[in-house]
Amino acid sequence: MIKYFFVLFLFIISFGSGMSQSLSQKMIEEATITGIVEEENYFWVSTYGFGIWRYSKKDAKWFVYSTKTGNLEDDLFYTVAVSDKFVWAGTSEGLWTLDRKTDKWRKRKFAQGGEWGNWIRSLYYDESEKVLWIGRFVNLTKFDVVKQRYYDINLTQGSDLKSNNIKSIALDGDSILWFGTESGVHKYYKKKDYENKAAWSYINNNGRGFNGEGDAVSVSDFLFTSSNIWFATDEFVTREQPGFNLGGIYRFNRLLKWDRYYQGNGLPANGVFTLSRTGNTIWAGVYSFDKESKKEVGAGVALVDRITGKIRKLDLNQTNIASAKITSTYFDGDYIWIGTDNGLYRIKISNPLAQWSAKK
Repeated sequence: MIKYFFVLFLFIISFGSGMSQSLSQKMIEEATITGIVEEENYFWVSTYGFGIWRYSKKDAKWFVYSTKTGNLEDDLFYTVAVSDKFVWAGTSEGLWTLDRKTDKWRKRKFAQGGEWGNWIRSLYYDESEKVLWIGRFVNLTKFDVVKQRYYDINLTQGSDLKSNNIKSIALDGDSILWFGTESGVHKYYKKKDYENKAAWSYINNNGRGFNGEGDAVSVSDFLFTSSNIWFATDEFVTREQPGFNLGGIYRFNRLLKWDRYYQGNGLPANGVFTLSRTGNTIWAGVYSFDKESKKEVGAGVALVDRITGKIRKLDLNQTNIASAKITSTYFDGDYIWIGTDNGLYRIKISNPLAQWSAKK
């Protein structure tokens, strides 16, 4: 299942700096990649169908937790998060926790939210607070790792139930957490108590947010720079609802200005799964929503210059990436990791400017 091979190629990004030489490597075959996280010694990868994978930086070897290896009773995961003592992985039927001392997994279900309340689509571990944030289809949960206590938070805005359907979680700087939902984003000032209403604010497309475009806005990923926030949004349009989720990448200048990158101004497709940054280049995994089949059709990787806004498309034919459906990305300072519905790849980024964006 694991296969390594190298393809050396010239990868041209015409954003003024010319070309960079890259090295492409296939890391995992076949699996649909749903999450990639890094810690000091390992990378952890969640997959939908092949369990949880751990990559040793020291040994350059994989270790797999799955039903196939007999050390985990599930294979269908949407997300993963890591601390020095635990690994957490989200499924549609609850949260799995690995005790790293005993190397044993245990499963937890949530009482609130009904059946859909156990569908965990995003996880974020805040090391500074020792808190795991659990994004569920119904409700957000704050887990105090030290006290081993769970606190459910209902973020529903008025009668809009989709504002409580959590899709994505990300830390902005050291004091703000963003929670993407199927109907906008929640902003949380984490230095305040989570029960304090003043700690929270909400942005959707019913006012100035997201240019007021579409019937709703579903946020799948975030990317932060000092002057802007970039939001990846979903496309979901049907013949009956042609303006429901329009998709695209939104750039917000943290004040009032919103810019949208979409198919009409150069993005290869309107749906966006994931965002990562190498230097001045933003890597976006994009897709189109097929109105007939009502499925997401992969459209590869869009490369956006964050300074000029110029858009190019990565030529997958110059890599060994076998699928255009890019489900997750991660930049570790040397490699851009690209997860697809048919395996995990990484590309060596040799341009030294890319180092500036590592782990920021």
